[in-house]
Amino acid sequence: MPRTSLFASIVVVLALTAAVVSMVQGNWVGLVWIPLAGVASNVLWLNLRRAKLAKAAAERAGTS
Repeated sequence: MPRTSLFASIVVVLALTAAVVSMVQGNWVGLVWIPLAGVASNVLWLNLRRAKLAKAAAERAGTS
């Protein structure tokens, strides 16, 4: 797993946790954390997909 994906997954977990804690305390401003989690999730999937494609390209280059 690329380092950026690891950091993005940590941000997703922390942002969702912050949103839940904020909402449980009755603070509606905690909804701001949800878009941050969405952006971090997109970064995570993009990096994982890019790593998967790079690995597949390396395997194709090695077998050809």
